[in-house]
Amino acid sequence: MLPALPPASVLIGDRGYDSNPYRQALQAMGIEPCIQGRNNRLRTVIYDENLHRQRNRIERMFGRLKD
Repeated sequence: MLPALPPASVLIGDRGYDSNPYRQALQAMGIEPCIQGRNNRLRTVIYDENLHRQRNRIERMFGRLKD
């Protein structure tokens, strides 16, 4: 069975992808999750803030292309 994700070392996502099962599945595939934790999380999630800021740039670019 082929994985649904292309080969990658890091997956940058928004808070909608913040769940423990999703993080564990990524780590099992050898992919480091760079996902900001939700506000209601009991334990703070550590992620690369500089890398996460790049995701926002890409989202803004797609928003401008849609306009």
